[in-house]
Formats: sequence, C-alpha cells, structure tokens
Amino acid sequence: MSAKVFLDTNIFLYEIDSKAPNAKRRIARDLVREALSQRRSAISYQVIQEFLNVVTGKFSSSITISDAHEYVDTVFRQLIVVHSSLELFGEALGIHTRHQISWNDSLILAAAAEAGCSVLYTEDLQHGAKINGVKIENPFRK
Repeated sequence: MSAKVFLDTNIFLYEIDSKAPNAKRRIARDLVREALSQRRSAISYQVIQEFLNVVTGKFSSSITISDAHEYVDTVFRQLIVVHSSLELFGEALGIHTRHQISWNDSLILAAAAEAGCSVLYTEDLQHGAKINGVKIENPFRK
C-alpha cells in the first residue's frame, strides 16, 4: 500500500466475521494490519457508524459490545480522519447526482476524497472506476 487508501466498512466486517469466506477474511485482516502499521489509510465516522450498526445487530452473537468497544479504541481511533460536516454532505450530494450511486456510497467517496486518498477499497462499487480522483478497487476481486 504506497498510496493513501480509504477502507470501506466491509473490510472491517470481513475481518471480524468468523463466517466470512477464509480468503475474504484473510485479505481483510491483511488490509487492516497494513493500515495500522503503515499509517497510509483513512476512514470516516460513517465507517464506524455502519460497523457498529452491523455488529450490534446482525453479528451480535459473534462479537460482544465490549469487543466492539475495544475494536473502536484499538483500530478505528487510529484511522478516523473524516468527520461529519456540511461540506462533506454537499460533496456527497454532488457525487450522488453526477454518478447516480447510493447516498451511502457517495458519502464514502466524498470522505475518501476529503482525506486525500487516491484509492478506495470496497466491494460495493465498480472496480476500476475513478470518481472525484479516487480509484475504486475491490480487494476481493478474483
């Protein structure tokens, strides 16, 4: 990872999901480990919000609230660089309108651009596309 990258929520969910396919879990674990060691990665408040929404609901039987709290403190605290703002919402609305993608994905792309990332790792958008200077890469793509 030489360029600054933005990690979407699904990376973190695959890392902790014991039911995820082994290959996806391994890739996610490597990406998170590299993000923490190289300090060239970023996330936004939205990633934390989406992660906690899933782990306190759908995955609530596989991760405790205490474990979720620890994950926030040990992983997300080191990576969060983009917080909610009116400017971020304005940029996301523009992306949503111009590219006809979902609001949540538009907000992630706006945050990646605001953080100065050249790459967004996600499986939710078209691999290889470039939006607002951010190249979308699906790290799980075969």
